[in-house]
Amino acid sequence: MRVALDPGPRGERMRLRRLAEDGTPIGPPETVTAAEVRALERGCSPRWVLARQHRYRRLLAAGITLGRNHDVELVEGILVAADGRFGEPHGLAAAAARLTGREPPPDPPAPAHDGDGLFDTGPADELADIVAVHAAQQRTLARGPAGLRLLAAAESAGALVAGEMHAHGLPWRADVHDALLTEALGPRPVHGGRPPKLAALAEQVREAFGRPVNPDSPAELIRAFARAGHELGTTRSWELRRIDHPAVAPLLAYKELARLHSAHGWSWLRTWVRDGRFRPEFVVGGVVTGRWATRGGGALQIPKAVRAAVRADPGWKLVVADAAQLEPRVLAALSGDHRLAPGTDDLYSALADREFGGDRSKAKLALLSAMYGGTAGEAGELVARLRQRFPAAMAYVDGAARDGEAGRLVRSHLGRTCPPAGPLTTAAAARARGRFTRNFVVQATAAEWALVMLAELRAALRSAGSPAQLVFFQHDEVMLHVPEEAAGEVVDAVHAAAATAGRRLFGDTPVRFPLTPRVVDGYDER
Repeated sequence: MRVALDPGPRGERMRLRRLAEDGTPIGPPETVTAAEVRALERGCSPRWVLARQHRYRRLLAAGITLGRNHDVELVEGILVAADGRFGEPHGLAAAAARLTGREPPPDPPAPAHDGDGLFDTGPADELADIVAVHAAQQRTLARGPAGLRLLAAAESAGALVAGEMHAHGLPWRADVHDALLTEALGPRPVHGGRPPKLAALAEQVREAFGRPVNPDSPAELIRAFARAGHELGTTRSWELRRIDHPAVAPLLAYKELARLHSAHGWSWLRTWVRDGRFRPEFVVGGVVTGRWATRGGGALQIPKAVRAAVRADPGWKLVVADAAQLEPRVLAALSGDHRLAPGTDDLYSALADREFGGDRSKAKLALLSAMYGGTAGEAGELVARLRQRFPAAMAYVDGAARDGEAGRLVRSHLGRTCPPAGPLTTAAAARARGRFTRNFVVQATAAEWALVMLAELRAALRSAGSPAQLVFFQHDEVMLHVPEEAAGEVVDAVHAAAATAGRRLFGDTPVRFPLTPRVVDGYDER
């Protein structure tokens, strides 16, 4: 059974309607309490149909967790793109308008992070729109390939995971973070300005040039280096390292510390960490390939310099698991060129031993160049060797690149569709499009594997009644916060979820997708 649910502005005066599997209503609208929703979940575990990701946040605030769902807006985004209309409005209002032949209105802006989506408003009768749009989506999915149905289910499950990650929060020790910043930057400035170590490095830059230069201003730096006889196009670190000047070393050190101070300094700590938790707002499918994004807080870029602040609570552990060389393994499974990914945890080393005289760096460069379209210098030679040794794998990405250069759409394994091509008026524009589509088919499928893995892991933990909490996810890494005595069971669940995700996507493939968990007290521990 399916149940369309409108949780109301604050999880109060909830309205639902029971549906058949095809979305046909099988009962009138009902007004229910949170307790009645919880009882229905316990009694028959329906697939709940929600308007959008933030609606689950309302339910969690009311003490309700769901086992399964169908997220109308996430699924609409997938279907709109599959129809070749990527980027068109896919909110509930837009989807409802399309059903009646009206012009779809623009999607509303996302709620601010501090509002938690509790006060955003929908139409007067959101439940009716949910029922109508969901039924249309079910008809479209029924006509389409099975992969698209799996993608819709996995994307919807991702919305549940994201909501629960926000609710649980990532354990974060503010005192440890402060100590790390003090060690790296010096004491926190009382009245703002640069911390002591940044100020000292800025002074060294000034002394090296013999005149005041703002190290935070690329324009001033480019002019200063030009006066010293060094013409630069940018002040990126790789370009600075090519020149010989006494300002380079302190400037590189300054840039590294300045990034830490601006992105994860004391202001970030004050803004984002409350009651021992960092609560990032994950945006499911926030990137065109289906990877997640975050709205504020920079959760997908937690630098090594502050990872020691991510600490398990007393009596708890962190289980941190990351997939080894996920994208090359996905390419091997997609193309059927299984020799590319032998049954080993380190694919690069195995490939290096067979093809590149044991040079792991060459094997890694070859595979990354094959998937991202690298052809310059040594990369071109290495890719040529892969093309000889693994013709099916290379034919797969080469075909995707040709489709992109011709302006055609490409799709992931389950059916996520790339954005349409812009004007390809030059050969350079066509090649750039080809490089994008070459990688899209691999990266989007890797994102699908990760999404299915998350859904399987959550379902297994929920079924077992585990107290483990999913608290963090980025691309091919997942983190759980678990009671110490449950860590072993969670490790087993992680291994099982990785294996199941591989089978769900690729069937009985010999390609392995190892997800290696480690049980630690802090995120910085290896």
